[in-house]
This record gives sequence, C-alpha cells and structure tokens, in this order.
Amino acid sequence: MRILIVEDEALLVKHLVKLLAGIEPSAKVVGSTNTIASSVQWLLNNEEPDLILMDIELADGQSFEIFEKAQIKSPVIFTTAYDEYALKAFKVTSIDYLLKPVKEEELQRALLKLKGLRNSGEQDGIQNLIEEMRRAKTMKYRERILVKTGQKMVSVNIDEIGVFFTYKTLNYLITKNKQKFLIDYTLDEIEHSLDPRKFFRANRQYIIAHNVITAIHPWFNGKLKIEASLPIAEMVVVSRDKASLLKEWMDL
Repeated sequence: MRILIVEDEALLVKHLVKLLAGIEPSAKVVGSTNTIASSVQWLLNNEEPDLILMDIELADGQSFEIFEKAQIKSPVIFTTAYDEYALKAFKVTSIDYLLKPVKEEELQRALLKLKGLRNSGEQDGIQNLIEEMRRAKTMKYRERILVKTGQKMVSVNIDEIGVFFTYKTLNYLITKNKQKFLIDYTLDEIEHSLDPRKFFRANRQYIIAHNVITAIHPWFNGKLKIEASLPIAEMVVVSRDKASLLKEWMDL
C-alpha cells in the first residue's frame, strides 16, 4: 500500500510513519507534504497513492482546497484536532477521520474500513465535506444573548460569559464577573450557536468557556473534573468518552 501523508506537524508525521510500520508492514510512505501548494504539486507529478492521510488544518489553509486544484481518486483518511463542523460532515459520508493525537487502534480500524470499501474514490463524500467546510468558513456565531433581570431583559456579550448551565429544569448563565442570569434557551440551542473553539459542552448540565477553566483533574473511571474560576454549585465532570476531546480542545 502506497501512502501519502499531508501533515504540517513534523512530529505527527513521524508518529504516523511509526504506527503504519506496526499496523501495516507492507505499507510504504511514498511522500509527505505540509502545505496546500506542496500537496497539489505532489499529486500532479506523482503516481496516485493507494491512500492519503490528510490533516484538515494546514499552515496555509484548510486542506479541502487541495481537492479544488487536483483530482483525487485515492481514499482519504483525515486527521483533525477536535473540530465540530468537520465531524458533522464525516457523520454523513463514508470518509473516515482520526482525532489527534492519532491512536494505533483507531488508525488500524480506519485501515480495515478502507479495505472493505469497493469504491476507492468516494468523491461524493469529499464534495459533501468541502461544502460543509465552505459553510463553516462563513458561519456567524452568536455574539450576544438576551437575559432576564427582574422585570426587564438585557443583552450580554458572549465573550463576557463563563458558563451556561441547567438547574432544576431552568437554564442560566454566569458571567466572568460572577453575575448569574436566567435565559430562555435550552443548552442544546445555545451549544449550536457558540464558537466551538471558545466553549465546550462538558456534559448535559454545563457548557463552559475555555478561559474560565483553571485546571482539569483526573477523576474516577477515566473521567475528568473541571476546576473553574467561577462559583459553580455542582462539580463539573466530563465522561470518559469525552475526556480525550476535552484535552484536545484545551490544547488548541
């Protein structure tokens, strides 16, 4: 199997090469590129690889631009730090993706999936991904939210908010200066209108801003406990399934 790696992090390239050697000894990395331009140049001047491992965010832009400049028929496995709009796109396609840091068992699963695919092109799926990314580039996230205070409503800037939470069927927010307000939106509605780089859905009860998290601590059974600079009544615990996503998100 001939593999092209498109990745701008040198350490991750080495990591992928090492994983591939252990999982698929017959695999040969025939090229490694780190920008949109170098990837297009490689694809135009070399034999089509059997597989492309491709990072979504490259130093000079998003890798979907490569598909606009070169015809790609090879199957693609994308790698990505947690990126909500990309994950939504993958859910409706047969393209696979791996969250960074890439784990051996997940790469092995992806390779097994690709071996089972009859159509190596999957161009319809790639086009869906491209369109989703285009929409995301122009997406406008919420900048303000109306809150109740006494008999009136006032507007609070999103950047002033530290946490959204549910308590006894009602929904609230706490600002970074520790003011608490009642809101009319559900957490699900709020979550989809926020910039996912700034806010994390910790669990069913809490959405928390990046810059109010002071630390994360190991908890029971692979869970994580969030320590925040705000007065939060209940302990904010992240499930084992979401623990790796929180670590990735905190590192962006």
